[in-house]
Amino acid sequence: MKIALGNDHAGTEYKVEIIKLLESRDITVINYGTNELTSVDYPDFVHPVANDVDKKLVDFGILVCGSGNGGSMTDNKYPNVRAGLCWTKEITELTRQHNNANILSIPARYTSIQQSLAMVETFLDTPFEGGRHQDRVAKICK
Repeated sequence: MKIALGNDHAGTEYKVEIIKLLESRDITVINYGTNELTSVDYPDFVHPVANDVDKKLVDFGILVCGSGNGGSMTDNKYPNVRAGLCWTKEITELTRQHNNANILSIPARYTSIQQSLAMVETFLDTPFEGGRHQDRVAKICK
């Protein structure tokens, strides 16, 4: 499995821990995020992730920024991207099961690193249910 990862300054510490988790699961990580804690413009780190997911160069994407909103708004401009803004494991599970999300957007200012790691595991381990949800997802991408 291959995952593109992007973050702004609010997500730098989270990114380090997420990479450790992914590598412990033998997942290849393409790191597009900043390594700095000084302010940066999140779209610069979001577009490469969304592009990789859109073009199917990776299996999934993960974004970490302050609120998660800017990242998911930017991502969802791409036709084959379904980014889910999640702040609990339960919401993460539903965004995979019902929406077939292919990018997890994490709000660093509203979740702990431990919560974020649990959400990443849930995101990776939860399959899309298909069925009635497939018809709904198809309507998203019209």
